[in-house]
Amino acid sequence: MIIDNLILKGIKSLNNNKIPNSKLDAELLLSSVIKKDRLFSALNGRTEINKKNISKYLKLVKRRRKKEPIAYILKKKEFWKSSFFVNDNVLIPRPDTEVILEDIKDRFRYRSKLNILDIGTGSGCILLSILKEFANFKGTGIDRSQKAINVAKYNSISLYNRERVKFIHSNIDNYKFGNYDVIVSNPPYIKSYMIKYLSEDIKRYEPRIALDGGITGLDIIKKIIKKAKKILKLGGYLYLEIAEDQAKDVKKILQLSNFRIVKILDDYGNNTRCIISTNLK
Repeated sequence: MIIDNLILKGIKSLNNNKIPNSKLDAELLLSSVIKKDRLFSALNGRTEINKKNISKYLKLVKRRRKKEPIAYILKKKEFWKSSFFVNDNVLIPRPDTEVILEDIKDRFRYRSKLNILDIGTGSGCILLSILKEFANFKGTGIDRSQKAINVAKYNSISLYNRERVKFIHSNIDNYKFGNYDVIVSNPPYIKSYMIKYLSEDIKRYEPRIALDGGITGLDIIKKIIKKAKKILKLGGYLYLEIAEDQAKDVKKILQLSNFRIVKILDDYGNNTRCIISTNLK
């Protein structure tokens, strides 16, 4: 079967299961099988694909038909300026989280050194992207999942940041080390009862531990703020990713904990995404 016909077969199969972006997904899956980029497929549509690769491709299409995220199938996800290894032990990086990187890049562009803590680091995408932008910054990422820490360590090696970063298996309650200039976190913030209303690809495949923020969605956020009071330097910055409807509650918790609200960031869809504060002690 030639490339053009195989891609069409994949698109039709995905469309039958109402998979969004079926054309893009079909092309990406084939690229991963034949180890060529999408441009190659576009320019060489009459090229024959051998039976072994056809079989591999159709198996990947079948996985995607079941709503498995394309990032998990391909085991990679683009974030900021790098490609990160991901699997179902970590949350898939989202473009909306990049607003944190944009602010940090601008706010600290004249700082020569910073010590950063990433709480709930997952794949390590936030911390490693910061370190790639700033050659003299160093950082620590913690996560309560050892499997997530393993993914972050793998990414640190592939992105050549391992000399300036360490990843530690620890939950926020037990972590007592360091004195940080900046703390960043994309914590679990979805209300427990709302998990069942998420799309199939999220609720069936992404780790619940990285999504579930308890009854109010604020359980982990409260713990992070409490811990930040102890390990964030005076005047240090705390970046918290939050749900769109949590800004008012999180602002109140921060202010009661003697943090000053610096800025609230909207994501690319103009939804509230991050709250930035400083530690006043």
